[in-house]
Amino acid sequence: MSLSFGVAIPFVDHLGFTLERFENGESELHYTARPEHLNSFFVTHGGACMTLMDVTMATAARSVQPDMGVVTIEMKSSFMQPARGPLVGKGRLLHRTATMAFTEAKIYDSAGRLCSHSTGTFKYVKRLPVGGTEVHAMQPLSTD
Repeated sequence: MSLSFGVAIPFVDHLGFTLERFENGESELHYTARPEHLNSFFVTHGGACMTLMDVTMATAARSVQPDMGVVTIEMKSSFMQPARGPLVGKGRLLHRTATMAFTEAKIYDSAGRLCSHSTGTFKYVKRLPVGGTEVHAMQPLSTD
């Protein structure tokens, strides 16, 4: 059974990511690309892989303080080989300050081969309740 991300993330729901690990600065997400998520070579599109790594790093950063949100400040990705079949994203918090998280993520295919690697910097942001008729129960503060 997969874990909850803690907030609604429509794009993540659309792609079908599941959160399998969320603790102690580590995360693991699972993803199986649907046909509309493939590129012209019929492998998982690089944008979908980058999104998987982005969310994997963000959840690793949040795992040490789940009440906080994070926003991506910077991300660098390298693609080593095509990402085929069910994928596993593994994330790790490398270093943290009061306001920033420095992270990495790796994507593995079903045979355990490393397909891509990313590093990212995230800013921690507080979440506040939203009033009125808003769809989402929580909203991040300004990231300025």
